[in-house]
Amino acid sequence: MPVPEFVLRLRERVGHELLPMAGATGVVRDPQGRILLGLRADTGDWALPSGIIEPFEQPAHALAREIAEETGVSVTVDALVAVSATGEITYPNGDRACYLDFTFTCTYLAGSARPLDGENEQVGWFALDALPQLRPSSAFRLDKALAYAGTTWFAPVTSNLP
Repeated sequence: MPVPEFVLRLRERVGHELLPMAGATGVVRDPQGRILLGLRADTGDWALPSGIIEPFEQPAHALAREIAEETGVSVTVDALVAVSATGEITYPNGDRACYLDFTFTCTYLAGSARPLDGENEQVGWFALDALPQLRPSSAFRLDKALAYAGTTWFAPVTSNLP
């Protein structure tokens, strides 16, 4: 799986230390209302398409790029439906990261869904009533997208202390 060049340069300096990064996730629907998913090569989980946002890249642009690179599908990015933070993730090589994720709804434009860059073993369209078991982060983001009614979800503030 391709790791962005800027992450490789950072890892040369910080090793496996925790890196906070920004990512974008897409809930892509085709004209039949099906959802685009990929079977991740690294974990074997079905997941929504997502990726790391490059320095100075707009989140929606990053997402459209990632979806095209990973699945061969071009999309319009329609709405920001959730902003959330992950817990710590430790990768098989020992690298540690956490992500601020921007989840968007997207509409299919063109392309044949297929694995392209090695991040997914399979890519396909799934009806909402026939979804495979999703990784928890994708299930959470899909729920937020399906509940979207014009207001972006974020974790509520539970305290007003400084």
